[in-house]
Amino acid sequence: MNWNSNEFVGLDWAVLVIGLLGVVWAVWRAIVKDKKASKGESSSDYLFGKGEPWYVIGMAIFAANIGSEHLVGLAGTGAKDGVGMAHWEMQGWMILFLGWLFVPFYQLLNNKLGKIITMPDFLKFRYTHRTGSWLSIITLVAYVLTKVSVTAFTGGIFFEFLLGIPFWYGAIGLIAITAVFTVFGGMKGVMTLSSIQTPILIIGSFLVLFLGLNLLGDGSIVAGWSAMMDNARAMHDGYGINHMFHTDQGDPMYPEYPGYVVFLGASIIGFWYWCTDQHIVQRVLGQQPGEDNAKVIARARRGTIAAGFFKILPCFMFLIPGMIAIALQNKAGSGFDMGVNAVGQLNTDAAFAVMVKNVLPTGVKGIVTIGFVCALVASLAAFFNSCATLFTEDFYKPLKKGMSEAHYVLVGRIATVVVVLLGLAWMPVMMSMDTLYTYLQGIQSLLAPSMVAVFTLGIFSKRITPKAGEWGLIGGFAIGMLRLVTNVVTDSGKAVMDGAFWDSTAWFWQTNWLIFECWLLVFIIGLMIVVSFFTPAPSKEQVEAITFTTDYRKMIRSSWNVWDIVGTLLVVGLCAAFYWYFW
Repeated sequence: MNWNSNEFVGLDWAVLVIGLLGVVWAVWRAIVKDKKASKGESSSDYLFGKGEPWYVIGMAIFAANIGSEHLVGLAGTGAKDGVGMAHWEMQGWMILFLGWLFVPFYQLLNNKLGKIITMPDFLKFRYTHRTGSWLSIITLVAYVLTKVSVTAFTGGIFFEFLLGIPFWYGAIGLIAITAVFTVFGGMKGVMTLSSIQTPILIIGSFLVLFLGLNLLGDGSIVAGWSAMMDNARAMHDGYGINHMFHTDQGDPMYPEYPGYVVFLGASIIGFWYWCTDQHIVQRVLGQQPGEDNAKVIARARRGTIAAGFFKILPCFMFLIPGMIAIALQNKAGSGFDMGVNAVGQLNTDAAFAVMVKNVLPTGVKGIVTIGFVCALVASLAAFFNSCATLFTEDFYKPLKKGMSEAHYVLVGRIATVVVVLLGLAWMPVMMSMDTLYTYLQGIQSLLAPSMVAVFTLGIFSKRITPKAGEWGLIGGFAIGMLRLVTNVVTDSGKAVMDGAFWDSTAWFWQTNWLIFECWLLVFIIGLMIVVSFFTPAPSKEQVEAITFTTDYRKMIRSSWNVWDIVGTLLVVGLCAAFYWYFW
């Protein structure tokens, strides 16, 4: 047998099948054990979980974030643009804000409402019922545009390049498998799968990294890193893809990622995603009824610190291997070939799958693929679970009170099916737009500003009125969707549009997407402040929801110790070191 085959051979398939059967058995065993220990659980237990250990929370956050857009998109952008897109991944420091700042506020409202809140619950209480309902709508729209469609598309690409499965079979098959898993597994299944796949995914990806460097360096990892960096410096007409900031206007990447505004734009998206997005926050709020607040907050905070460490890894797991792939592609006599796409350009989206096929030994390919399949399922299952949570808790329950828990769970599943179908319908539009990773961040840049403004001002300012939050959220979303329509019509501002209308509105549809995002945030904040001058102040109860009493502050202080500080500083230090090296 050729142990260095560049194809997925029989032994790999055998390892993959046996391994996946083992994963199914482990998840099933964990679910059965959990059901025996807690018969009669509520739908909140199914949707949120019941307080997993902090290290499981950290792995669950990491697994919920890592999806096929990383396996395909991040490696692809590494091959095409190097570390230019690393800002969106080097955000371990941003996750810390969730644990240190936001969880205490969320837990305070948990206590006031007597249940585990969703993000729309928070806005309904702090602002108006309409504000919370609109957040649910916006989140479900985001799932259609950025979660289901992107994950299904990139899952299909990954299976096609690595396993040779036709694209649509892979995409639809991934959704079908995940749907079955979500129905029977619930949050416990997601958490268990996350704890299984995370170590496999990390070890497997680092094998690809080091073996790829070894191949590039002709038997030396150090020489391989030097060769990768030399190739990166020579790309893009000598401007290079080895630095994160592009300040020279002659740089081919400057028009898309101008100067230091890229850091601001990435941070706005990260703040929304890590601190206010339902499918992330859902991972940290699970708890037993009546559990001590200090214990809940400490566990959540430590989970986010653990996730902060994990979040440093994707650049090395996926983006750097993409840079290795393009270096191997450009190396004479390497035999490494990513092929071309439908428009005759180098198919960088194939970078990671081709790396797996070319650098991993036979058998190991199968083991690593187990982790990748689990990552795809866990990531998509997290979105499915969040869809069910949002629709059931924020729309259906208020309209149909007193129904059985089984009924509510069924309705949540039906809502998820609808979101999936809409996501599949959007895929052709998505495929006609920009490259995958740029498309994903572009959509998020239109959704994030209103979320960041509404949550930040709602928590840290007692003067922002309920109507101001409503205007800010709905107005910001409307402007973002209008920009999306112009992006579709004008090819993201690249098309030549004739006529007085297009000339007079060029400031809107031609402005760089990151600059537009920053100005949109400033506009929404200004709008909310102005509206607050002319609308009724928040009620005493609403203000109390964001006010810490002396006892509550003491409880928060008792929930952390020196090791929490050390872990936090290490996460921040590692992120800073990455920025320093690739400045």
